Amino acid sequence: MRIFKRFDEIKAAVGTEVGVSDWIEVTQDRIDQFARATGDDQWIHVDVERAQRELPTGTTIAHGLLTLSFAPVFVRSVISLEGVKNTLNYGANRIRYLTPVPAGSRLRGRITIAAADDAPHNGLRVTYGVTIEIENRMRPACVAELIAVHYR
Repeated sequence: MRIFKRFDEIKAAVGTEVGVSDWIEVTQDRIDQFARATGDDQWIHVDVERAQRELPTGTTIAHGLLTLSFAPVFVRSVISLEGVKNTLNYGANRIRYLTPVPAGSRLRGRITIAAADDAPHNGLRVTYGVTIEIENRMRPACVAELIAVHYR
């Protein structure tokens, strides 16, 4: 884990990779829970038998938004910001889903700092580059530029 004690240290890290998270397994149970929470119960996510018959992967696939929802966990697992009182999600510049995530896959996040700019009220707006990798796959599941504002 990389520890940043001051905002100027984060600014100095722009353009660098700050870390790679541990793996997280995307189980069918997680996919089913996400489907219930969001109402997105399309068969490619929740119908295991049909997926075995009809999908090239032979298994259900995770929702793209479920894959993306792991990003905060990945970021927090590789970066520690000392002296920060709170952090707000500011949005995203870009999100692309490049490869479906079959149920049972393991994902991890590769995190870079793409930009860091002062924000009102003693904050720092940071754009994180997040590449969500699938174990044993060449192409990532998702690439995104996610923005957070950290306040001290």
